[in-house]
Amino acid sequence: MKNIFKTLVIAASVIAISNSSFAQATATASASANIITPITITKTVDMNFGNVAVSATLSGTAVLAPAGTRTTGGGGGVTLPATTGTVSAASFTVAGQASYTYAITLPTSCSITDGASHSMTVNSFTSSPSSTGTLSSGGTQTLNVGATLNVAAAQASGTYTNSTGVPVTVNYN
Repeated sequence: MKNIFKTLVIAASVIAISNSSFAQATATASASANIITPITITKTVDMNFGNVAVSATLSGTAVLAPAGTRTTGGGGGVTLPATTGTVSAASFTVAGQASYTYAITLPTSCSITDGASHSMTVNSFTSSPSSTGTLSSGGTQTLNVGATLNVAAAQASGTYTNSTGVPVTVNYN
């Protein structure tokens, strides 16, 4: 009987202590979100290296700057004739949330072909702005992209294009 009484007293004490140790308090926080304008990129001008003359024995490169100017290099097998043809860096309009910054991802390389068995590699892509852009207070910015055209010795004449396009990606920082 004493053991039962002791057990009941201990159990009652534990329950009394546990009720006071589990006192609760509640606080609230509000939830909010700011939805921003999605970032978009729209091509306005295609990349075009213009007319390029090649050597029968030497390879070379034509370098198209984001500003739309051309130079030659890489082996001396390329010259840029006075009749330039259409020369233009690729141009895009980036739009989104005003004054936000964004990262630019350029392709590593692509291949252009004359539709037959002849092709050339385009690589070393550059852009202006370079790796990060900032949208204006109106939420837009022009992004220009240039690259290097690698021309083989005795490259077959013709118009070379890329049917799949050159992917340029932008995303908010």
